[in-house]
Amino acid sequence: MQNLHSETLSKHHNDWKFPANLADYDKLKNSFEWKYAKKELDWFGDKLNAAYNAVDRHTHTWRKNKIALYWEGEDGTQKKYTFEELSLLSNKVGNILRDFGVERGDRVFIFLPRIPELYFSFLGILKIGAIAGTLFSAFQEQALSDRLGQAQPKVVITNKELKKRLPNGSHIIAVDSDDFVKSLEHASDELGIAEMNPDDYAFMLYTSGTTGKPKGVVHTHQAILQEHMTAKWVLDLRDDDVYWCTADPGWVTGIAYEILGSWSCGVSAVIYAGRFDPKKWYEILEKYKVTVLYTAPTAIRMLMAADHNLIKKHDLSHLRHLCSVGEPLNPEAIRWSIKALDKPFHDNWWQTETGAICIANYPSMDIKIGSMGKPIPGILASIVDDDGKELGPNKEGNIALRPGWPSMMKTIWRRPYISVI
Repeated sequence: MQNLHSETLSKHHNDWKFPANLADYDKLKNSFEWKYAKKELDWFGDKLNAAYNAVDRHTHTWRKNKIALYWEGEDGTQKKYTFEELSLLSNKVGNILRDFGVERGDRVFIFLPRIPELYFSFLGILKIGAIAGTLFSAFQEQALSDRLGQAQPKVVITNKELKKRLPNGSHIIAVDSDDFVKSLEHASDELGIAEMNPDDYAFMLYTSGTTGKPKGVVHTHQAILQEHMTAKWVLDLRDDDVYWCTADPGWVTGIAYEILGSWSCGVSAVIYAGRFDPKKWYEILEKYKVTVLYTAPTAIRMLMAADHNLIKKHDLSHLRHLCSVGEPLNPEAIRWSIKALDKPFHDNWWQTETGAICIANYPSMDIKIGSMGKPIPGILASIVDDDGKELGPNKEGNIALRPGWPSMMKTIWRRPYISVI
């Protein structure tokens, strides 16, 4: 059965109009060093800014007027923004924050649903050298109190509805208030970009707290280098793609592959602000002619459980590549996608602390169903026992990565005794 599926997947790869961005895994893996990838980004000498690389640099190219964001709300409201519009709006937010006294190294947290203001606020925070923190919009009072009490942000950006859950203390900006709307209208759209050291803090996310209090994982500006390269290698993003990552930026996937790595590749992104609904998802895939989908196994299984006739009512012929992350992808989900969508989901593995994809199934390789794939070029992975001793083939143990990849977490916020090599 395994061999039959490998043959089927190979046929799909050969049907592609263009070869995959990572066409020869073994050749690249054996020769790759991260210093070679730095030319993919724009630098200020030996400094950089992740938000500038995600959006602003495209405004100096033909992508200036390209749609960067197709946004749709749950009520059907639709908006779209070019790379230039995202650049100018995030400049305005950066200037507003500077007026509030936000300086380099200050924390600014975002507690918003997936509305456009979330995205240009995140970019604006990074542009002025502050540290962006994102909070899942479903968090309730205790979860918010734990995180904000520890992070002590100077400003929290939210809306009037979610503001009711926030603890007292931080300065709060509500993006749907008259004051903010007027400030955004009148703020300058010219902003001096903070030129940051590669290891300067850029954004932070709190873990879910399953093993104690949530921990603030801090990432640096150079994380975008690995996020950019894996968006190319694993998600196979290219200029003619319309890409949909279904993650919320309250979690790391939504930052790495809905804002930084994907936009750094210059792709047009779809963002849907509504709740999961199989019918709506298929409508979005058809309406925006989505070519690359990145989602979670839970969502795939819910699509599997939906009315089988739904999928037949929509033209999904533009879909060319499917990826999954967040939890193990069960074999049944891959077999379903081959049957229902005529292509497999490609599983990959990483976590909040790694900052970007580290192990993946690549579009140029046959999928071994049940496997997370192979380490990305530039990552050395192994299986070790509880004492850190490397194990041989077919032995069960712990995944270990050799430290030093660009998106590796820098620190745990206010936990100085937790060191990162």
